[in-house]
Amino acid sequence: MKHFSLGKEERLLSPLEFRRVMREGESSATEHFKIFILATQGEKRRLGITTSKKVGTAVRRNRVKRLIREFFRLNKMKLSPSSDILFIAKPGAGLLNYAKLYEELKIIF
Repeated sequence: MKHFSLGKEERLLSPLEFRRVMREGESSATEHFKIFILATQGEKRRLGITTSKKVGTAVRRNRVKRLIREFFRLNKMKLSPSSDILFIAKPGAGLLNYAKLYEELKIIF
């Protein structure tokens, strides 16, 4: 069951890491998200999430982050083994439920 967890080593933590992924990674976009993916030398997949106040209130922003973490946690074995992934939520993302988020993101991954 360890492969379904989301530990600290699987997260982008510092602003420098976020900027590096944005600067060097390949980007793609969906209706509610901009996604940057950067291939790395490590063996872990790492996740970063950014939401702005344009997404909605703090409750909505936190919900979007929880949904993305859940999507990542359940589907990380399908992603490339050494990559940093950054999600930037666009306005309207705060209105998604998990089923809609999954349908939107499974096209990318």
